[in-house]
Amino acid sequence: QVQLLESGGGLVQPGDSVRLSCVASGGIFSIKHMGWYRQAPGKQRELVALIVDGGSPNYGDFVKGRFTVSQDTAKNTLYLQMNSLKPEDTAVYTCNARLVDQFYYGADYWGKGTLVTVSS
Repeated sequence: QVQLLESGGGLVQPGDSVRLSCVASGGIFSIKHMGWYRQAPGKQRELVALIVDGGSPNYGDFVKGRFTVSQDTAKNTLYLQMNSLKPEDTAVYTCNARLVDQFYYGADYWGKGTLVTVSS
């Protein structure tokens, strides 16, 4: 069974940095896209960063150079480096991917999310 597992969240201080990881596992043939979304309290889910077919990343407008997404295709892993964190970055960060499995079946998958809390 294909699944996504995020890690790296926690409590950090304003101005600090964290790196999130998303590992896809379970008979994966290829990755069509992998990305990060986030949802803050009282707000809708929004795009953080996305890589489609191994191309250049797409970022949400709020990132403004602070975040960097990268993909390790050999490990089926997506990373999100977040620097200069602000309290408004507090959210549940969730990994999303469109994957093709060993039976050549493509589908979208979502992880359960990892909570990042930015507070002094």
